[in-house]
Amino acid sequence: MTGSDILMGIGLVLVIEGLVYALAPSLVERLLEALREMPLEARRTLGFLTIVTGLIILWFARG
Repeated sequence: MTGSDILMGIGLVLVIEGLVYALAPSLVERLLEALREMPLEARRTLGFLTIVTGLIILWFARG
């Protein structure tokens, strides 16, 4: 993995996140409300599951 790959990944994340904010801003607000109501430990678990899912996707994409 090169520095260029990392920059491409960060750029892709920003494009996708920007699309969500541009196309569905009310959905983002509802998601933030739902996150605010979740217990801290559930948010932490969700974060770890998101990381693992992302790593698995990257592993398959590279393979």
